[in-house]
Amino acid sequence: MTRAVLGLGANLGDARAALRAAVAGLAGHPGIDLVGVSGLWRTAPVGGPEQAEYLNAVVVLDTSLRPAELLAVAHGLESAAGRVRDVRWGPRTLDVDLIDVSGARSSDPALALPHPRAGQRAFVLAPWAQLEPHATLAPPGQPPVSIAALLADLAAQSIELVDEGDWWR
Repeated sequence: MTRAVLGLGANLGDARAALRAAVAGLAGHPGIDLVGVSGLWRTAPVGGPEQAEYLNAVVVLDTSLRPAELLAVAHGLESAAGRVRDVRWGPRTLDVDLIDVSGARSSDPALALPHPRAGQRAFVLAPWAQLEPHATLAPPGQPPVSIAALLADLAAQSIELVDEGDWWR
């Protein structure tokens, strides 16, 4: 089994329901064992056009799937939620990103690992730190860094924990 970290986000429609459905879809997949789901966080959008705040979470899972297969599952969940990719970093019904897959490295444009901007996004690092406070991330071209240290550098990014409980059940 391979350990993977996925970031979830949504800011169109019923974002909480879309995130809940994404967690259920991951948990119900035969090649995936859910390890943990972070609390639910409200965050300001980063980049892109003017848009509403997001709800974000991180899921940690063990999987027998290869990274490309896991990405296909993520894209399937996005499609099921009505995701349309018409504006880069625009609003979305659901976004599912592979953040880290057991430290694998890939510069493939279709699946860069670790996610090239994860270390610059409080909406990824804060929920991840909630689940795995001692985790590290190896930003492209750099040695591994603790996600807590990366998060400390992002204090200016607006993020608020809105539900610590089992919001996803």
